[in-house]
Parts: sequence; structure tokens; C-alpha cells
Amino acid sequence: MSRRSLLLSLGDNREVTPLDDFLSAVDRAIEVGGFTSLVLSKQLAAAGDLESVRIRCIELRGAPTLSFVYRHATRDETYNLDHAAGRAAIAALIDPAGAPSFAHATLHDGAEELQLRLSRKGKQALVRSARAAGDSSDGSAMAHDRSKTRALSLDLPFLVDLGITDDRHRLIPSMARKWKQIDKFLEVLDHALDSTGVTGDRALRVVDFGCGKGYLTFAVHEHLRRRFGVAPQVIGVELRADLVDLCNRAAERSQCEGLRFVQGDLRSVDPEAVDVMIALHACDTATDHALDLGLRAGARILVASPCCHKELRPQMTSPRPLGPLFRHGIHLGQEAEMVTDSLRALFLEASGYEAKVFEFVSLEHTSKNKMILATRRDGDHVGAADRARSEADAIKSFYGIREQCLEGLLRERAAL
Repeated sequence: MSRRSLLLSLGDNREVTPLDDFLSAVDRAIEVGGFTSLVLSKQLAAAGDLESVRIRCIELRGAPTLSFVYRHATRDETYNLDHAAGRAAIAALIDPAGAPSFAHATLHDGAEELQLRLSRKGKQALVRSARAAGDSSDGSAMAHDRSKTRALSLDLPFLVDLGITDDRHRLIPSMARKWKQIDKFLEVLDHALDSTGVTGDRALRVVDFGCGKGYLTFAVHEHLRRRFGVAPQVIGVELRADLVDLCNRAAERSQCEGLRFVQGDLRSVDPEAVDVMIALHACDTATDHALDLGLRAGARILVASPCCHKELRPQMTSPRPLGPLFRHGIHLGQEAEMVTDSLRALFLEASGYEAKVFEFVSLEHTSKNKMILATRRDGDHVGAADRARSEADAIKSFYGIREQCLEGLLRERAAL
């Protein structure tokens, strides 16, 4: 029996809240086998380093089970619970009086998506949106880690145009690694959207610099359309005219509303406002220019995958204890890469963002596997900004670094 039905049967006259409706939907999805996933994020009262909880249905030793993944800043913890215990755990995690208690909850139940939003002042809101017909992420396939649930369906027509699937919508073996990277990126994007509280009450604005053949650009457009029920405004920016033409033709054939590709780069395309800025594999200081562009455009989410770290290596001195390490060129290069991306993260934090640097996918799938993800903070962040500037200054002093591109761009417009 659902929570709503139970309240009514017991003669409870109090108003049924959006929270009650959401828990009833969770119960119903579990009971009928339609539960795909549930993501909890943004704690009502920040405590500890717990960032989010992701729940999915699996089959463990022949029994239906709810698998909880508690994502902390530096580790994940997994707990498997039977359905009764799992229901109770979910209710506790979105109880405003509990601890921890999450403000955002997103339920995928195959047919629709439900988003519950709770505020510290006690306000509750529930948003329902239909899921697209091509979505393969339904609750019919329950298996532990053996059955892969794709973020996107392989039946999407643009995947044929891009050469990811054949004309029978089967994944082309040589594209398996690329498909895994797309899948992982959409998972990262979902976490970022959850943490920033983006609701999709309007079309999101996304720009993808250096989009190449548009694999990721198409995937992001389709994923956001399915998640929010509104076609996003997505621009793919690419220097090669032949790829721009190919992608625009594929977008037109697949009727991808709001998706377009333009010829240009960071110097020629400067959008006034974006919600999500993506720049993967921008060489050397091009990553800094992309991040600065995203900051100027007020992006809620910045995603960069840097490469070719050349700027700092000639500037770096060898502090006395590290001289023997830097005697080897490979070590100096690795250290310069680490220092560069650490400084970038600190300058983003000084600009009012929460920044993370992490391994995107394993080296087995790509050698360019580092990602910088920054999400804009809400409210007062003066203390965090001061701390980040102080830490960046200390790192620069230790290594004898005179200038770093992102810092220079921010100071040039008095933004740091």
C-alpha cells in the first residue's frame, strides 16, 4: 500500500504533501518493478563530506535488492538492502528532520521522471516529466554489474549518422571505448546538475568547444531533452567546416530541436550567457581561455578535460627537497601538469565555484583522462575565495611561478 493510500485509510486528515506523493511514487515503482534509479543530492544542512546517494534496483543472489551508493568527496560506499529496508532508508534520507537529509531527489521509473525539491524553509515542490520513447533505461533488466544500463538508447538515429552504430542500431566494436566515454560523461553531468539544483524550467544553454564530430554534443542534447522534457539550446563549436556540415545535416535529419553547429573556436565564438560550458582536450592555455569564457558567460557548470600542459614547466624552479625528483624530465612534466590543474581549480574556487579534478575514465579507454569540473556556489563564498587565493599564492611561491594564464585573464578584468 502506498504512503498516500495508507494516510487516507487511517483517516489522517492532514494535507498530503509533495514529499508524500514522491514516497508513494517510489513505493509504486518498487512494487511494480519499474524502479530504474533514484538520485539524492544537495544536503539540507551540510554535514561531513557526503555529496550524494544513488539507488538502483539489482538482483543479488536471486533476490531483488536496492543498491545504495553513498558518494563522498574521496570515496564511495555501497550498501545493498532488501526492499522493505530500502524503502525505509530512502524515506529517512529525504526526511527534512533527519540527518543527513537531502534537498533534491530525482526518481526514474521508466515511464516518467519525478523531481522532488525541498528547501530549508520547509517548501516542497514535485515536478513530473515524461521520459522519451527511445529510452532504454527501464527497470526490466535487473542484474548486478553484468547488465549494462546505457544512459542513451542505441536506437537513436543520429548514432548511425555519426558512425557509432550500424544501420541495425548495433554498437560498432571500434566505437565501444568512445561509447563508454560518452556514458561516463553523462553520469558526471547528471551529478553536476543534481548538485546545482538545475530544474529545467527553461531550455538550458550549452556550448561545446572543439566538439569534433559531435559525439558528445549530440549525446548531451538528447540526454538533457529526456531529463527535463524541454529541448536544450546546444551549440557545438568546431574549426573544421566539413565536420560542422556533417553534424548539422545529422541534427536536421534527426530533428534535434535546438541543436546546431558553428565553425569557429574560443576566439571567434563568445556566447553572452550559458548554463553549461564544455571544453574537452583544449590544448595548453586554451583550457584557461575556455574556463574564463565560461566564467564570463555565467555558466552554472564548467567541464574541461585539459591536455598539453606547457605553460608552467619552463617557469618552475626546483625547491631544494625536490631537486633530485625534477632531475628527471618525466617527473617535472608530471609535476607541472598537477600544479597547472590544481591552480586552475583554486582560481575557479576563488571565483565562486566548487571545483574538482579527477580521473574521467580509466587509462584503458583514453590517455586524456583528467577532468576539471566546477559548479557555481550559491550564497556567500568570500571565505572560500580568500582561502583559495591564499593557497594559490603559496603554490606559486613554492615553485617560483610568475604567471598562470587563467589567473592573468581573471585579473585583467578585475575578477580575482
